[in-house]
Amino acid sequence: MNLKGRSFLTLKDFTSQEIEYLVDLAAELKENKKKGITGNHLKGKNIALIFEKPSTRTRCAFTVGCIDEGGHPEYLGKDDIQLGHKESVEDTAKVLGRMFDGIEFRGFKQDTVEKLAKYSGVPVWNGLTDTYHPTQILADFLTLKEEFGFLKGLNLVYAGDGRNNMANSLMIGCSKVGINFTILAPKSLWPADELLNVCKEYAKESQSTITISDQLEAVKGADAIYTDVWCSMGEEDLAAERIALLKPYQVNKELFQMTGNVNTIFLHCLPAVKGNEVTEEIFEKFDRIIFDEAENRMHTIKAVMVATLGN
Repeated sequence: MNLKGRSFLTLKDFTSQEIEYLVDLAAELKENKKKGITGNHLKGKNIALIFEKPSTRTRCAFTVGCIDEGGHPEYLGKDDIQLGHKESVEDTAKVLGRMFDGIEFRGFKQDTVEKLAKYSGVPVWNGLTDTYHPTQILADFLTLKEEFGFLKGLNLVYAGDGRNNMANSLMIGCSKVGINFTILAPKSLWPADELLNVCKEYAKESQSTITISDQLEAVKGADAIYTDVWCSMGEEDLAAERIALLKPYQVNKELFQMTGNVNTIFLHCLPAVKGNEVTEEIFEKFDRIIFDEAENRMHTIKAVMVATLGN
């Protein structure tokens, strides 16, 4: 499959076959790394890593993944370049595209990453925006495949803020690859109808289902329960209000018992606020899987760079 030259901005732009290809390529690269084999797919490539928002997993994954494949990553923090301040995003994109072979962006506006892709002339990868977090979904899918052996037909429940970048991206990814997806959230935090309707069309094609519910019974039959922090970066002033609203949707022992499935696993994109969205007990019970998922950010991000830019 040839993804050379493509940007990775949202999973909307990729078919189910392309998404599964990236997950399988990541599994292969992970296996090689475990054997001490790294590659030179990115030899001679210079990669700009633009970070408006701080990061642990995304920054480390892009840096290590790039170096593993022989490339050179250059970190550009919000105080290092003039992006959107003294210089327009368009002009910055044109400059960086002349000097770098690929660009990663982690920040606030989806519009910024879209402009970088439009004007730079090189592959651009979305490391997180307020709207989407597509590289995280690949790591989640690799983790699910490692645990269950397949994706199509699994039942995944996302509990919490149902209209944040994780809920949006999981809904797109799951509906594309045929995972039955449920958002469990209070009605005020349900996803936008526009995106929901788009994903329902994807789900028709993949013969999967999308369910939006505020009833805890919606976890019945779940193979995996997923959650994220209740306040995304930049929303800290809403913390007290969110905690009150989302406390009933905490992932805890009682919620797990309601699945009726003794094999249900737990996923979290990290960082976690234990005691809020998930209890310490559940987090510790599934910590191996959670940190496999965190490690898988590197292997899947490496796969995206190799597939879209690699020699």
